[in-house]
Amino acid sequence: MGRFYVTTPIYYVNDVPHLGTAYTTVVADALRRFHQVVGDETFMLTGTDEHGLKIEREAKAKGLDPKTFCDGISARFREAWPKLEITPDRFIRTTDADHEAFVQELWKKIEATGDLYEGEYEGWYCVGCESLKTEKELEQPGNLCPLHKTAVERVKESSYFFKLEKWQRPLLDFYERHPNFIQPESRRNEVLSFVRGGLNDLSVSRTTFTWGIPVPGNPKHVMYVWFDALTNYRSALGSGDLTKFWAPNAKVVHLMGKDILRFHAVFWPAFLLSAGYTDEEIPDVVYAHGFLTVDGQKMGKSLRNAVDPLRLAAELGPDVLRYHLLRAIAFGQDGDFDHAALLERYNADLGKNLGNLLSRVLGLCTKMTDSKHPGDDLATDGPLEAELGEAYELNVRAAYEAWQSLAPHTAIDHAMKLSNAANLYIAKTEPWAQAKNGDAARVNKILSRMLRVLEALSVMLWPAIPVKAEAMRAQLGLPRLGITIGSDLWPTKMPESRAGLALASAGPLFPTHDEKAQKELLDKLVPKAEVVAGEAAPAVTAKAVAGSASGESGLVAYDDFAKVDLRVGVVKTCEKVPKKDKLLRLTVDLGEAEPRTIVAGLALSFTPEALVGKKVIVVANLAPREFGSAEFDGKKVKLVSHGMLLASGPSEDLRLATIDGDAAPGSRLK
Repeated sequence: MGRFYVTTPIYYVNDVPHLGTAYTTVVADALRRFHQVVGDETFMLTGTDEHGLKIEREAKAKGLDPKTFCDGISARFREAWPKLEITPDRFIRTTDADHEAFVQELWKKIEATGDLYEGEYEGWYCVGCESLKTEKELEQPGNLCPLHKTAVERVKESSYFFKLEKWQRPLLDFYERHPNFIQPESRRNEVLSFVRGGLNDLSVSRTTFTWGIPVPGNPKHVMYVWFDALTNYRSALGSGDLTKFWAPNAKVVHLMGKDILRFHAVFWPAFLLSAGYTDEEIPDVVYAHGFLTVDGQKMGKSLRNAVDPLRLAAELGPDVLRYHLLRAIAFGQDGDFDHAALLERYNADLGKNLGNLLSRVLGLCTKMTDSKHPGDDLATDGPLEAELGEAYELNVRAAYEAWQSLAPHTAIDHAMKLSNAANLYIAKTEPWAQAKNGDAARVNKILSRMLRVLEALSVMLWPAIPVKAEAMRAQLGLPRLGITIGSDLWPTKMPESRAGLALASAGPLFPTHDEKAQKELLDKLVPKAEVVAGEAAPAVTAKAVAGSASGESGLVAYDDFAKVDLRVGVVKTCEKVPKKDKLLRLTVDLGEAEPRTIVAGLALSFTPEALVGKKVIVVANLAPREFGSAEFDGKKVKLVSHGMLLASGPSEDLRLATIDGDAAPGSRLK
């Protein structure tokens, strides 16, 4: 028996639960469930981060006191997770009294070491990040935060400073002694480079606002929001029995997006080491996963809030959403949440692979074994059983190792490979043919082996699809998974025969969606793009199209609007324009002799590979527009756009107008 403690970042209450927060929390829950299955004692933590200047301002703008404002948003997060089959052991709020008390005690411990001193801070501050920014971090022109693309503020105020510079060498030594502390490896290299480049002392209090935890002995100061927020991972366990979940008594894993890795990998261990924690009492892993795009588009705030995970779960079932998030995105890397791919993966993996295997086996048992588990004589195994056994051992072991390595996408892939092997086995053994030949023993062997594999799959997939996995077990006549500490349920060996056990009546556990149903679901679930112009080409406005012909300001006469030639185009190629942050150069098939070159300001919202193959809407009768020149493959090329794509939103959060269905390139929109 071991102990496993997994945390999500605590989510800032200037937002609502969205696909990004759901992703991290689903992964944390799945990891926790795996460790439960193998008999570990587990603890999962999530919650909300509620202090800071941004919250104080937003509450004031809504005419609320900060605590009342936080109560409302925090409740939305707390209520969201059970709808995704997520049940954290604690939902912490940074306004909880025990948390505030623990943070103040941590402050006192650090202060006693001499690592805190008073001074004056002057510099740049991003309210969106609640983070200080150096000159070299800002984007120009405009002194923009590189993450939020908004102007930072110049602040000057009295502040306490933490002697972060002092901890540069100890941190580097710590990273060397604990090479797996920062994962994945690419993120570790980024942090090492940052720390080796030199650390500056960190401002850890503010005096220009009051919504925060007061500094002990000097309440004119409130603590820096990240000092407050990071401490939740330890404060949630208090000083009693739950401390058994802190290192070194448990494996402690912090999950977060890559944008906040530095706080977790640099500031957090420095605070703990300063407060007297030993190497062994520092968390085992800080794991930074990548960003999600949605249908190829960057998930800025407007799109992020439009893709509601709770709505997806309500429409498709929580397990379908959980499965896709865990399976389709390689944990640690950037990934795309594609609505169409979600339905396709559901049909292929859960419907036609696992679901088909379950329904075939149960249907055959109804006909051939009186709806009971048949017996199975292992002594008469043949080459096909050996082949299946080899696939079983390989994939069960690999899935176990993948979960242990924080790679849920790989673990699920191996579960589905085992399901593939089982489908292949039943196709090769043909129990229906054996029944015709009167070989009841052979039929029993085949079906018993299949029922055992399905039992194993119900355990292997339970961390990802807990509702459907339990439903599988019910159809197999098996009890619900009895998760108990110290009881390892992982199916290392093929499950024992359950000869004579009655099978339950089988219904379609994973009903597939035909093409029509998929289209209807996509129409319902995919955020609709508004038809307005993107930034790279001039906007198509009433004035530009109609002038004053309509006789009424802002309105377009029908005859004038008819002059705009909107056509369906298929993106054939797409590449970034060197030294032009916003521009992409595309070739688009409009059903003409040659594809058109279109230059569009989409690079802040889309990756080139995400656009290839998309059916887009093109304004086909615009006069060509030149965007200067750029160097491609060593040659200077003029950038001339022969058309415009339709999109909506700001350049960093565009939604592209696309076409579903069989519309041919060049089809005109009427």
